[in-house]
Amino acid sequence: MRPVFRTNSPSDKSPKGDFRQLGRLLAYTRPYRLGLLLAGLASLISTGFFLAFPQLVSRMLDASIFEQGNLGQIDRYTLLLIGVFAGQALFSALQSYLFARAGEGVVADLRRNLFSHLLTLSPRFFENHKTGDITSRLTSDVATVQGVASNALVQLFTTPLMFAATLTILFVTNWKLSSFILAVVPLVILVAIVLGRIIRRMSKAFQDKIAEANARAEESISGIRVVQSFTAEKLEAERYGRLIGESFRTALRRALVSSGLSGVVFFTIFSALGLIFWYGGRLVSLGEITPGQLVSFILYAFNVAASVGTLAGIWSQVQSALGASSRIFELLDTPSELKEPTNPHPLGQVRGEVRLEDVHFAYDERGEVLRGVNLSARPGQVVALVGPSGAGKSTLIALIPRFYDVTQGRITLDGIDIRQLRLLDLRGQIALVPQETLLFSGTIEENIRYGKPQASQAEVIEAAQAANAHAFISTFPQGYQTVVGERGVKLSGGQRQRIAIARALLKNPRILILDEATSSLDSESEALVQEALDKLMKGRTTFVIAHRLSTVRTADLIVVLDKGQVVQQGTHEALLAQGGLYHDLYELQFREEVPSPG
Repeated sequence: MRPVFRTNSPSDKSPKGDFRQLGRLLAYTRPYRLGLLLAGLASLISTGFFLAFPQLVSRMLDASIFEQGNLGQIDRYTLLLIGVFAGQALFSALQSYLFARAGEGVVADLRRNLFSHLLTLSPRFFENHKTGDITSRLTSDVATVQGVASNALVQLFTTPLMFAATLTILFVTNWKLSSFILAVVPLVILVAIVLGRIIRRMSKAFQDKIAEANARAEESISGIRVVQSFTAEKLEAERYGRLIGESFRTALRRALVSSGLSGVVFFTIFSALGLIFWYGGRLVSLGEITPGQLVSFILYAFNVAASVGTLAGIWSQVQSALGASSRIFELLDTPSELKEPTNPHPLGQVRGEVRLEDVHFAYDERGEVLRGVNLSARPGQVVALVGPSGAGKSTLIALIPRFYDVTQGRITLDGIDIRQLRLLDLRGQIALVPQETLLFSGTIEENIRYGKPQASQAEVIEAAQAANAHAFISTFPQGYQTVVGERGVKLSGGQRQRIAIARALLKNPRILILDEATSSLDSESEALVQEALDKLMKGRTTFVIAHRLSTVRTADLIVVLDKGQVVQQGTHEALLAQGGLYHDLYELQFREEVPSPG
């Protein structure tokens, strides 16, 4: 079962929660208050021009009927109409631009905040949630909100204004005719509220299905070699197709309800207009109103009908946006497990002494991965972590930069509990060179500069030279501007590792973590990488995870882990003399590495 996002957001079914969630969205408009104020002013002027239009039509029509031969009066009204249309068009365009500008700004801010929040979440969060689902919230869900924020925002302001102003004019003009419109408005509002909630639930369900499909596609694409090697293209296509089919059916049900809402609104409003035609015609026949007044009233009534229809459509869009925004706010409300200290301890000149004191750790309720680990690394010391698979080596080094917090005990840096340090300060002193190097889809220079964005070109080249990377980089036609491709696929494993080492060298950390950095390389690449690593480790406190024990014989301290506990510590020679697990592992590897005679 896919893990559920923890959220403090109000329930989707709560009316109070609806308004609170809408309020959260509207809160993003605060930086654009001036633009919205100007847009509102433009809307008022545009509405004023529009409301003048039926009055001019009424007077022009009555003049043509009751003042026959007075063509000058008709010409004047025609010129006034053209002026009204020009003014209305100008201010309508201005308000649309200003509202769209604010709406696009809201969406851009929402995307920035969402992505920034994602970067603060712990690795545990990303281990428990599918990447495709997370990116769907960042893209598809925000795009749904964007449709409302950039397009419907103008209508959310202008349509109620137009509706209220026009309805007021109608009642002042003729309350009897206006009652036909007023009678159907409550019915339309009731239908819109009921169906709108259904649309919202369906929209959220649709976004969930799309997120699931995106997650499946992301897994298939990232593992394309596995998919193709097992000839599972058809299987993956069928799985993705099934998920898309489910989202399609949900979208159709949502479209059906939305169309039903539009149909009900259309029928009720235009039925009221039909009654206005009928009753208004009787009033003209009885001489109670003029033909021009009836036409003016009908134009206003059409405007009311259009406003109600527009509001119903906007309500449907808003409900869809609320369904998508609930998923966005679920993510924004997910707290990071790694709490920043309230009063962080200042980190001065770092010496690089790292201590683990009675450290226990468990990923979940299945049991502890580390149990009572005690370890001390002096400044500049190389500490090698060895042991069988599953002993807890990778978990231990993940605790040092606080990717996870210990469940018991503590880890200190220069005597300070790392939980009392700002994460930025702590991680600023640590560099990681993993077994599988991740390069970003940019240039070689951009990947090296990732360790120190403000570094000069000379510093970048110096780091590359120290990492034994400058020589092969210089052979590329574009040199340091060579694009490495997504995850660095255009480079060999050894080349990627040396760029990663250059990146770490440029960062110049006090603590270095090497996670089997040479285990997947051929002999020639391993020699070049190991030489670069030797330069990188010089003068730094270094933790090394090594599968091949022959690579850690010169370590200052070798820590042997088994089943989450430290079972031996010492130098290579001392551990061999002790016997035990290290001696057994070394002998086993030695026999494997030495070819048998013949």
